[in-house]
Amino acid sequence: MTTTIGYDDRPWLRSYEKGVPANVGYEETCLPEFLARSVKNFPDREALNFQGYKLTYRELGAMVDSTATCLAEFGIKKGDAVAILLPNLIPCVAAYYAILKIGAIAVMNNPLYSDRELEHQFNDSGAKILITLDLLGNRMIDLRPKTKIKQIIYTSIGDYLPFPKNLLFPLVAKKKKLAATVKPANDLYKWKDALTLFGPNPPEADLSFDDIAQYQYTGGTTGVSKGVILTHGNLSKQVQQIRSWFPSFDPGEEKMLGALPFFHVFGLSVAMNFAIYMGWTDILVPKPQPDPLIETISKFKPTFAPLVPTMYIGLLGHPNIDNVDMTCLKGCFSGSAPLPLEVIKEFEEKTGAVIVEGYGLTESTPVTHVNPFAGGKRKVGSIGVPIPDTVCRIVDLNDTGKDMPVGESGELVIQGPQVMKGYYNMPEETEKTLINGWLHTGDIATMDEDGYFFIVDRKKDMIISGGYNVYPRDIEEVFFENPKVLEATAIGVPHPKRGEAVKVFVVLKDGETSTPEEMIEYCKGKLATYKLPAEIEFRDELPKTNVGKVLKKDLRAEELAKRGQ
Repeated sequence: MTTTIGYDDRPWLRSYEKGVPANVGYEETCLPEFLARSVKNFPDREALNFQGYKLTYRELGAMVDSTATCLAEFGIKKGDAVAILLPNLIPCVAAYYAILKIGAIAVMNNPLYSDRELEHQFNDSGAKILITLDLLGNRMIDLRPKTKIKQIIYTSIGDYLPFPKNLLFPLVAKKKKLAATVKPANDLYKWKDALTLFGPNPPEADLSFDDIAQYQYTGGTTGVSKGVILTHGNLSKQVQQIRSWFPSFDPGEEKMLGALPFFHVFGLSVAMNFAIYMGWTDILVPKPQPDPLIETISKFKPTFAPLVPTMYIGLLGHPNIDNVDMTCLKGCFSGSAPLPLEVIKEFEEKTGAVIVEGYGLTESTPVTHVNPFAGGKRKVGSIGVPIPDTVCRIVDLNDTGKDMPVGESGELVIQGPQVMKGYYNMPEETEKTLINGWLHTGDIATMDEDGYFFIVDRKKDMIISGGYNVYPRDIEEVFFENPKVLEATAIGVPHPKRGEAVKVFVVLKDGETSTPEEMIEYCKGKLATYKLPAEIEFRDELPKTNVGKVLKKDLRAEELAKRGQ
């Protein structure tokens, strides 16, 4: 007689690390109050470190209060939207907490977005003020008349630098395209000037967990970017969930590697908000590429590093990786995209650090699953188990009311306190995604008998070749095992007989050469015949979002254009 494991049984609870609760006793405390607590408990502890420039918690608290006062004096009231268009700089952190403190709504934007994309997000959110960088200042002044933005406040990379970098910066910045002259305009303010206009006396705002804190726009890898409505409750409960998952780490003791962009929800919740909540030092890296990452780890010795797969791959490919002492790292967290097994193995062999893979979506603030960090079973290749207060099911792709048996694939659906309120101004999209209280992820997954979840692929990325379902990740894993391959991604392309065939885009490691024939031959015996690539294309690099997700839609669009479709 066999015992059926149901999702309601929450089998994953058996795998929790000792000390991790099934349910969190949440403090009804919003993020600005967590910052105030860290200021009180660790006033002289380094809160932010930017290239060696250090800001204590006391100084950060004062900067947030001055910024909040400035925004209020500029007319921002509870419920108004304020846009931030910045990389990971000190003003980005201060501006975000200031917006939340006065009950306004933060709108985080990707500095790499085009004017068209930004215009959509500014207008959709109704942002009234923009806080940005001098390098983007002139573009934003020209874009402003098409939006509701009144005041623009701009900062510079050179605003907070240690000696002697602060003296050298003005001499070399413009040549190196690290600074720009912003043309005169009405209602335009330099960041430091704006802060000196007002003392740190912001108005009191009565915040509740139901209040909207943020419109977090989806990455835009498919279609129009949607504004995810995140409440103060979503943001606060998420950091408390993350805290509960890592019980062995103490407040005020660690150094966070702040390399994930804060304008992305993974970086926002894990690399910024969690660090502030814990009273840790956050080491800011505005351009998370291999050279600055290696330099930051070497100089400032972070102990906790949430990164995405391209960052791990970039670090491993760095020529100096063997000469860098990375033993400072106690924990690494990977999310945003699947981390190839070979990359995990190689990184752990070279560093001695443990990587726990996790999973999340913009719509869930984002973390819903993580592998146990210590004392629990870590399954390589799995996104882990649902974190406290998070319930998940695998449902039939054609009948969302039907649960799939353990081990069989279907769509992953989620409930939890971190799940969004809905999409801003998009009721139909909200209805499609939030069905009977369940967040439909669009990801195809399986759950094993221990309650560990495995992402098979994105629903929309699945390739149907000759009637068979082909999951790109299966093919990509084989390519990552090839010692010549740095990166690979698989997509479906039109085929006259099979409907779709597999095409793989390959980036070779430096100094390596290969041919399409060699790559296809390599796959034989490792993949079923119907999964074998029909085409291989070598590239110097793959198109990606700023957080390392390969833009498969761009590759598909190129292929369709080539074929006149």
